[in-house]
Order: sequence, then C-alpha cells, then structure tokens
Amino acid sequence: MKKNILFIQGGGEGGYEADKHLVASLQQALGKDYAIQYPELSSDETAPDFGWPQQIGTLLSKTDDEIILAAHSLGASMLLKYLSEYVVKNKKIAGVFLLAAPFWEGKEEWKTGLKLKEHFSDTLPKDVPFFFYQCRDDEEVPFSHLEQYRKKLSRAAFREISSGGHTFHTDLSVLATDISAL
Repeated sequence: MKKNILFIQGGGEGGYEADKHLVASLQQALGKDYAIQYPELSSDETAPDFGWPQQIGTLLSKTDDEIILAAHSLGASMLLKYLSEYVVKNKKIAGVFLLAAPFWEGKEEWKTGLKLKEHFSDTLPKDVPFFFYQCRDDEEVPFSHLEQYRKKLSRAAFREISSGGHTFHTDLSVLATDISAL
C-alpha cells in the first residue's frame, strides 16, 4: 500500500507551477511506494491569511487515515498555522516537512493574518515529528527565519543546506531521505 503525501505549494504568482518541479523531484526520489497529492490552492485576496488554512483543512478532511504533510514557502507557514490553530481529527500525521518557511514578524497590517500565535508550538500535535529545511542562499526567505523556528520549536529537526536557493535547486533528496526514515 502506498504512503500518502499531501504537498502544499508556495505562494505568489506562478507558485503552483513553480513548485511542480519540487513535487516531481520528491516523487522521483521516493519512488513508487509513495503517492503525492498536489492540489492547487487559490488565494482569496480579501482574507488576511489568503484562505489557505481553511483550504488545507478541507484537503486534510479528504485524505486517508495516515498522511505525510510537506509544504514549501508560504504553504509551509500556512500549514504550520493550520496545525497550530486547529485540531486534525481522525487522521494520523506521520510527519510534517516544511521547506523555506517564512517566519512572519513585524507590524505591517498585511502580515497580521499570516503570523503564528505567540505560543504556537504549544498547540502543535505532540506525537508528530516536524522537520524544517532551509538553504543558506535562499533569495526569498532569509536564513534567519530558520533560526526563529529553532527558538520556538526546539523539538523539531532542522536541516541547513549550504546552497540551493529558494527552490533547493529542485532537489528534494534530503527531504526524501527523512520521509523514508519515518
């Protein structure tokens, strides 16, 4: 029986198309024992969180009992927001894999709906392993964001990658290695 992965795209214009390459890399590295679901999220510009946490909740409600969650960039931060603010019922999450997750800070109004709550780590599922990945040369999300997550979520595993930019040079073999080890 194949293991199911739900992959949440990054944001921005063309984010879904751009991240197709990451999904293909992950699928190739994992092989035929894994099935990756990669639905396209739409952005509600009137919602402070673009409506992504709600869409993630809907997607999770449609999955099998056990799921592996992976997400890139804005999708990673919105997945973390969803998992820290809502209870996932009737699903076993085998692991959460977050690539280049922005840590939203600042007083700008547009960031309000994207920020995590102060003690978000206290409300995340306790029995689920969390993995964060960040390239030192990421041109979109500063490497310092990984350090912010490390301070807030010390129980997670953190993978620092020397180069690869924001899209990891479309090579998710390090992620595949961690998923395979679950």
